[in-house]
Amino acid sequence: MDVEYGETWTYESIVGALPGIDVSTRAAVLIQFLVFEVAVLVLAAIYDLWVAAAAGTVAVVVATAGSVEMLRISQLVRGEAVPESYRRLLFGSSVEVVLSVLAYVALITHLFVYDPRSGTPLLTTLFGPDPPILVVYLVLLVLWDVCYRIGTGWWASVVALWRSVRYRFDPGTARALQRADLETMGFGVLQLVLVPFLASSPILRTAVLGHVVAVTVVTGASILLLRVRTERATPSSSP
Repeated sequence: MDVEYGETWTYESIVGALPGIDVSTRAAVLIQFLVFEVAVLVLAAIYDLWVAAAAGTVAVVVATAGSVEMLRISQLVRGEAVPESYRRLLFGSSVEVVLSVLAYVALITHLFVYDPRSGTPLLTTLFGPDPPILVVYLVLLVLWDVCYRIGTGWWASVVALWRSVRYRFDPGTARALQRADLETMGFGVLQLVLVPFLASSPILRTAVLGHVVAVTVVTGASILLLRVRTERATPSSSP
C-alpha cells in the first residue's frame, strides 16, 4: 500500500527516501539483518570476540524483528478505516524517535559513566579492557537500532491504549487492531532474550524487564478495552 511521507514510521521514510534504491520491505529487512550480522561475525573473527558475537547476534535479531513488527503493525492499521487522528499520532508525530533518543542517551550514560564507577563495566566483560574502535562503533550502531525499536514499542503501546479508550470500532476493525496490539506486545516479550547477556549489569537488566512488563500491561489493557467496547451490529427486527 502506498503511503505519504508524514504518515509513516521514520524507519519507513528513510528506506523509501534512499535515492536510486527501490526494494521491497522484505528485502530491506533482509539486507538490514545481513549487513549487521556479517559485520558482527567479521569483527568477531578479526578480534577473536566470539562470546561477544553471541550477544551481538541476539541484538541484531531483536532489531530486525523490530523492523518486521513495525511493518506488520503499520500494515494492520493502514488496512482498516481507523480515525485519522490515530494514524497521524502513531505514524506522523515522530514521538517514537524522541523516546528512542532518550533511551539511547540513558543507555550510553550508563555504559560509559555509571557502569565504570560501579565495578566491571559490561563493555569490558564483553570486549575486554581495550575494545577495538571498530567494534565499539558497531556496538553503538546496533544499540541505537535496538533503542529505536524499543522507543517505537513504547509509543505504539501508549497510542494503542489512548485509541482504545477514546474510540469504538466495529468487530472486524477491532480484531485487526487487537492483532496489531499483539504484535507490539510480542515484540516487547521477544526482548527478554537480551536479559541473559545483562547478568553483570542489574540496572540494565531491571530496565529491560520493566520495559517488557510495562508494554505488556499497556497493550493488554488496550486489547481488553477493544473487546469490551467493540460496537455490536444491531440485529434487524423481524417483520
